[in-house]
Amino acid sequence: MAKKKLYRSKYGEIFGVCKGFADWAELPVGPVRLIALLAVIFTGFFPGVIIYTILAIILPTNPAEKPPKGYNKKHGRDEDDDVYEATYETVDDGSTSKSDEELKAEFERLKRKAEEAEKKMNDKETDWDKRFHEGK
Repeated sequence: MAKKKLYRSKYGEIFGVCKGFADWAELPVGPVRLIALLAVIFTGFFPGVIIYTILAIILPTNPAEKPPKGYNKKHGRDEDDDVYEATYETVDDGSTSKSDEELKAEFERLKRKAEEAEKKMNDKETDWDKRFHEGK
């Protein structure tokens, strides 16, 4: 059995701690929020709020979480705002709008650009090393 990692949700009400815990424990979020609210009330407010805030700071957000259905529309966004995948328009025959040659050319251009940036960085490091050793 694979262990699920505990995350906080990007789409929760207050910092997403309760929704993240509910997803992790595979429970409905409503009762989890109710229990958290009751815990805050019965602990004298401040200890519960401090614990909740610490959890909000410590827990990472779920990187693979997709927005719930209707979330973007409810929050005045386009439906594709939270999609991070590279997408291309498809033509009727099912092929993508960028050909393999165009993608290869784009990859090579970006590769050259990265190599040039690396070369400039190494030149600066060499320059600083040279200056440092000359000062001795």
